[in-house]
Amino acid sequence: MAFQKSLILLFLIAALNSVHAQVSKVTMSGQVSSLPKKEMLPFVNVILKTEKDSAFVTGTITAADGRFTLSDIVPGNYLVECAFLGFQTLKTPLTVGALSAFLDLGVLEMREDAQVLQEVLVKGAQADGIDARLDRKVFDVSRNLSQSGGSVLQALKNLPGVTAGEDGKVMLRGSDKVAVLVDGQQTALTGFGNQTSLDNIPASAIERIEIINNPSARYDANGNAGIINIIYKKNKQEGFNGKVGMTMGLGALWVRKDNFPDIRPQSRNTLKLNPSFALNYKKQKLNIFFQGDYLHTPTLNKNEFTDRYYDSGDTIRQQLKRNRSTNVITSKAGADWNWDEHNALSASVLFSSEKILDRGDQPFFNADLTQRRRLWQFLEDELKTTVTATASYQHKYQQPGRLLNIGFNYTFHREDEKYLFTNMMPDFTGHDAFKLLSDENVFDLNADYIRPLRYGRFEGGMKLRRRFIPANMQFFPGLNSPLDSLAGGWANYKETIPALYGNYVFENRKFDLEAGLRVEYINLRYTVSPTHPTYKSDGYFYAKPFPNVRLAFKLNEHDKISLFYNRRVDRPNEVDIRIFPKYDDAEIIKIGNPALKPQFTSSFEAGYKSNWTRGSLYAAAYHKQTNGTITRIGTTIPGSTLIYNLFQNAGKSYNIGGELVWQQDLAPWFSLNVNANLYRSSIDAFTVENLYPVRSIYSAGKQQLTSGSAKINALLKGKKTELQVAVIYHAPDIVPQGRTGYRFSVDAGAKRQLRKGELFVNATDLLGTLIVRKTVYGEGFHYTSRDYYETQLIRAGYSFKF
Repeated sequence: MAFQKSLILLFLIAALNSVHAQVSKVTMSGQVSSLPKKEMLPFVNVILKTEKDSAFVTGTITAADGRFTLSDIVPGNYLVECAFLGFQTLKTPLTVGALSAFLDLGVLEMREDAQVLQEVLVKGAQADGIDARLDRKVFDVSRNLSQSGGSVLQALKNLPGVTAGEDGKVMLRGSDKVAVLVDGQQTALTGFGNQTSLDNIPASAIERIEIINNPSARYDANGNAGIINIIYKKNKQEGFNGKVGMTMGLGALWVRKDNFPDIRPQSRNTLKLNPSFALNYKKQKLNIFFQGDYLHTPTLNKNEFTDRYYDSGDTIRQQLKRNRSTNVITSKAGADWNWDEHNALSASVLFSSEKILDRGDQPFFNADLTQRRRLWQFLEDELKTTVTATASYQHKYQQPGRLLNIGFNYTFHREDEKYLFTNMMPDFTGHDAFKLLSDENVFDLNADYIRPLRYGRFEGGMKLRRRFIPANMQFFPGLNSPLDSLAGGWANYKETIPALYGNYVFENRKFDLEAGLRVEYINLRYTVSPTHPTYKSDGYFYAKPFPNVRLAFKLNEHDKISLFYNRRVDRPNEVDIRIFPKYDDAEIIKIGNPALKPQFTSSFEAGYKSNWTRGSLYAAAYHKQTNGTITRIGTTIPGSTLIYNLFQNAGKSYNIGGELVWQQDLAPWFSLNVNANLYRSSIDAFTVENLYPVRSIYSAGKQQLTSGSAKINALLKGKKTELQVAVIYHAPDIVPQGRTGYRFSVDAGAKRQLRKGELFVNATDLLGTLIVRKTVYGEGFHYTSRDYYETQLIRAGYSFKF
């Protein structure tokens, strides 16, 4: 408790340059009627003034039905005055907040007689990357100079509270349970309930990234750490226009650590290519767009040196080196048709083809490297194909901001993987192989209704998801193979999720409130081959409420405090329960667990934001409690050195911490962003039963660790040139059965604006300090490792607009 009380604010580290996230302009509407007849009044003068000095802001007259609309209103405190010959002037105080783009003033009633109006001027509030609700941060990818030309995963590494792992996943505030959306929707491209392919989405295709730590009820309930929303570029300029870009890079510039003897060379001087192309045509009611990217990224994907110690006294030293070649084609095309002022249709198709070839070596030696006990070489050949088709209809009611949105999404994702292994032992050589084919089909139907109110808005809607994934695994064991050929066969994953939600937003001059409730029902069935030696069909169902509450207090026009509560769920994804064993490396086999159940998290957060003329400060303290924590457990069985990693529900875990984001323009040409995140993670003691490959009991004591990260981004701005330096530090962190070591890197980038284009150059891990360190304690063994994978990279690129 003492630690929890002391851990409210923290300090150090970096943010990133951002775009305006809160609403900067508001449209308000209403109707004017007479008293006592209740007749709608046409041609009434409706005037908006500032409350402070009655300065004129804008005005209009009512239509034949008494309706009026006032647009482009800056958030603030105002007076609405209605004047009409023969009626008393009606004066109504009004607070225009920054949370809703539309406000409905309802019916304004006027009595007889009239009065005169005065004039004036209005001030707007400063905006930055922290949303007015303090629930999210919004970042413009084009301003991330040190990671320009890379992938979405690389772009994320500089953002506040984000840790990008070498496994291709990201963590928010120490948790990897992050829901990743594309244009507000879940897709197989980034994973349903998990994260995939973030390192293979070109950042050149992305306009901005939103980090949502406290999602409202309108979002799916999965992802206890929050949501990362990736927004694709979409140009809507009138006429025909486009953009062409080309980025080239070079990585693995030198050998950071030499190979163990007698294995194939590490990848060197890996050439990266990222051409991109965008077209847009807009004329009157029609907008057509296309975005295409190709990403060629050979890398030294892994170069991990491990010392493994067994309770028997044996010691094994090994190296896992993986040369990866990745080629990704991504394209998005679509059209928007506004057939009248009240109705619009949109349709788009997103296509991605991801080809990955991994060629690896893993030698095993004794403690002093005098005897090679084994050499394991492999080829992994993966082709992932994703198609997402989206259609949406929007109806705009006569009242501005009142909307009905109906959408349908279909996603197809094929995972076609082949694995070939050569196992060289002192007295024999074996050749093993297996093939996995998995087809994911997802149907989403959703409807959302938004109605502006006088002091906020109401949102409500429904969603229905049907998802099914047939998977088939074939094993081809060689001589003396450890592969479990009986564990192959088929498995079918079927998921049905209907959901309803309602969300209410209220705002006045002193406080605002957002309260919502999402109710989800899930029915999951996982059927497996009856011949599987261990696992049988399983699944689960539940109907659960997921509330969210946000209460904010406006101390003054520059300072605001918000309190949050929400409840979220992390459902096991299909790969988490997949029954087919698969190599992580030669002596580590991972396998899913069809008995795995969801984990539920309750989150509490307090946030504070202060704005001043040339800067801002954001601070937050948070606490999360998770029941049924999903984690991977590594165990061995007697007589074997193989380690089996299985997912299990480990009981309760906690995460308590704080975050600080400070942004300041120190001079017209120099700005600084500092972000710090400090948290304490703990997992209670637990005991679980593993079924594969044989039944066993595993127990672990309570595990806890204090960790965090610090990031500093410095930006120097000239008339046409910008230079950015980013410093990133991650403290040691907790992992299942162990911990990682610290990480530190320095990145830099520069950009030059040309007449019709842009030129940039950047470099990552300038000092060569980024190394992944890990220590793991398992049943009957422990190991330490250091991964010298490719972190240093130089990129240069050019884009041309027409």
